[in-house]
Amino acid sequence: MTNKTTLQGISAAIAAYVLWGLLPVYWKALNGASATEILAHRMIWSLLFLLGVLAIRRQWEWITVIRQQRRLRLTYLASAILLAANWGIYVWAVQINRVVEASLGYFINPLVSIALGVLVLRERLRPAQWLAIGIAAAGVAWLTYSAGALPWIALALALSFGLYGLLRKQTPLGSFEALTVETLWMFPPALLWLSWLAGANGGIHHDTGLWMLLISTGVVTAAPLLFFGAATRRIPLTTIGILQYLAPTLQLVLGVLVYGEPFSTAQLIGFGAIWTALAIYTLDSFIAVRHYRAKLSQEAIQR
Repeated sequence: MTNKTTLQGISAAIAAYVLWGLLPVYWKALNGASATEILAHRMIWSLLFLLGVLAIRRQWEWITVIRQQRRLRLTYLASAILLAANWGIYVWAVQINRVVEASLGYFINPLVSIALGVLVLRERLRPAQWLAIGIAAAGVAWLTYSAGALPWIALALALSFGLYGLLRKQTPLGSFEALTVETLWMFPPALLWLSWLAGANGGIHHDTGLWMLLISTGVVTAAPLLFFGAATRRIPLTTIGILQYLAPTLQLVLGVLVYGEPFSTAQLIGFGAIWTALAIYTLDSFIAVRHYRAKLSQEAIQR
């Protein structure tokens, strides 16, 4: 892998996570529409944009795969439901000024994915990974105790996306084609909901600027995926794993510094525990990959 390819991959990954991190700015700009309307528009325009890109690329092989496998279609229906829940909760959280709590969900998401791997896929964890999960759980417990309530928005986002990732891990299509199938499932209910809104209470009335922003939700959804796909082909997953924390970090900064959401000492302690857990997890993953590569190199020399 050349230095140029690596640089291109890192640049693509940074672009993807920066775009995901800045999403609260976009959803705030759509405050003239309800969260459910935004969600419906996102489903519809994402599908149309994705189909347009696939048409340009002439990537239609996935249709045959989907048509031949009923179980796969149902799996994507389940993943579509989880993704729709994640999208809807996130947009709603931004609208009610809970960006900080939403960022927490994406900080703990990797650790939720690890836990799901153990519980569902029977994966074995290294001691450092167990330590990371324990520290993160203590952080969430502290946030719950200090606030007097579960950070349910964060947990709902982390669990929905963690379960979504678990389902997607067991499917054969690439991220772009898979998202197309998922939005195909989302399309009918989204269209029905917008049709109902258009016929209720005198219809939907937005200015031209808001309509353009709503239509652009398809590009906003798919563009980071294009960058992410380019990154995964050029750089190791460990590098992507480290860079993924850019998105929730940007969300946290936006919530506190731009939108003036409170960030107390108690929250800092809870977030600090979770950041410590992520640092342990990331360092352990990096070391494990290095050991694995060294082992492969040694075996190749011995041959």
